[in-house]
Amino acid sequence: MTLLVIIIILAFIFDYINGFHDAANSIATIVSTKVLTPFQAVLWAAVFNFAAFFIAKYVIGEFKVANSVASSVFEQFITLKVILCGLVAAITWNLFTWWLGIPSSSSHTLIGGFIGAALTASGGNFAVINYHKVLPTVYFIVLAPLIGMIVAFVITLIIVNVCRKANPYRAESWFKRLQLASSAALSLGHGSNDAQKVMGIIAAAMVSAGYIDNIKSMPDWIPLSCFTCIALGTMSGGWKIVKTMGTRITKVTPLEGVAAETSGAITLFLTEHLGIPASTTHVITGAIMGVGATKRLSAVRWGVTVSLLWAWVLTIPISGLLAAVTYFIVNLFI
Repeated sequence: MTLLVIIIILAFIFDYINGFHDAANSIATIVSTKVLTPFQAVLWAAVFNFAAFFIAKYVIGEFKVANSVASSVFEQFITLKVILCGLVAAITWNLFTWWLGIPSSSSHTLIGGFIGAALTASGGNFAVINYHKVLPTVYFIVLAPLIGMIVAFVITLIIVNVCRKANPYRAESWFKRLQLASSAALSLGHGSNDAQKVMGIIAAAMVSAGYIDNIKSMPDWIPLSCFTCIALGTMSGGWKIVKTMGTRITKVTPLEGVAAETSGAITLFLTEHLGIPASTTHVITGAIMGVGATKRLSAVRWGVTVSLLWAWVLTIPISGLLAAVTYFIVNLFI
């Protein structure tokens, strides 16, 4: 019972860190275009992060992403110790990348930690991995930013051509208003996708401890708590990553902000529909690159994006390694 309580508390801490780590995904463009102040932006994003709970529960009617995360390792190999070590590894990597200002994926660090701990506990038996659930997530390390980039590129070109004869001042004013809607949609997608990942971990822990039979019998306090924690984390902001996302990749105008955020929201809603725990970070980074590329390829600072790509590729294996080391240490005491 004590270990389960510790895991739930750590899961909420991870969810909170996820919020302020990934706040930049939702607010970077709206802050860089000066549509909202940083404080207004995080408050705006947090409201819609929490509102995503009602969309997932009462509109979509299920938590597909949570089920995918909980099923990334086969149930018979899931123990409370495995979950504990996976969470510790995920929190460690998230804090490290936040400190460096690198927008890495919170979802991938969680899955990597979970798998790394399970592999260590089983003595390196790769049969613990549910490849049917894990491989789509791995594929979307590439596909998520690519889809975001292509959709943003197309949306930007359509908007530019439709508004070609519009008064520049009036057009910018309208796009600043539209950015409120597009950033809200992105925050809904972020909250719904990312809060569910922690729900999946808590549900897996409760199944392992024998308190519930499966994720569908999860009590309502779990999703409500998870959506609350991610919203509170978003309100705390993640200013180092906001700078990377909002200014270092490419300079973003209100028009381009609308295109990038709309693209990000579309991609996240698509992945949620498919039940794939895609990275909000990857999606919005690809979208920002897409809008930058419509001006000219040199408008995107590709050197920055290459360093981000390395972080994305390394997240799962490093998180897995951290979880393995953590498991060896924890195993000495528990």
